[in-house]
Amino acid sequence: RYSVEKFAELLGPDFKLLDHAIDEHTTPGGATQQFLYTRWQRAFRLETDRLVLRRVTLDDADLMLAVWNDPGFIRNVGDRGVRTLEQARDAMRAGALKLYADFGYGPYAVTMKSDGERIGICGLFRRENLEDPDIGFAILPDYRGRGLAAEAAFAVRDHALEDLGLETLNAIVSPDNAPSIALIEKLGLTFDGMITMPGDDEAIRLYRLKPGEE
Repeated sequence: RYSVEKFAELLGPDFKLLDHAIDEHTTPGGATQQFLYTRWQRAFRLETDRLVLRRVTLDDADLMLAVWNDPGFIRNVGDRGVRTLEQARDAMRAGALKLYADFGYGPYAVTMKSDGERIGICGLFRRENLEDPDIGFAILPDYRGRGLAAEAAFAVRDHALEDLGLETLNAIVSPDNAPSIALIEKLGLTFDGMITMPGDDEAIRLYRLKPGEE
């Protein structure tokens, strides 16, 4: 005899329940049988040798707060001015969660496969002055220098091109951020020019990957 809980156990954590219903049918012999109907959706998940990438939720507000206040992030990306968990949740509602709803992608929490520790973010973003999404990554200080940013970024790049079918992928980066520039170029993106983002005064580097274009 199956229940919603039993189905959840059989399907595993990659699936979430959308809805369920119980219906009764009468057999030709007059017996009444109950049937449980369930509808499930596979949760977003990318895996690499060492990492699992998943969509962020409001429960990850502490992770986003740590990323946004990391001195390296502030120096190379900018100061979001987010200082509390509630501010982080508000920023996620207006940013990551809206991206998922509008485009089906956004930033993903990067977690260690070995222990589930959240070590940063990597994903796809949209800018008001760019027609195509850009790939971005931010790994917390204790986990840098192990090739984890590259491992996550390659998974996101392949997901963007192969699963989502995106035709163009951008990356924007500070001219002084040599490690990120090196990784962006390793991903196959090439320098496209300098660009000034809305509200900023200094120009940054724009990279682009368009498969099949010479």
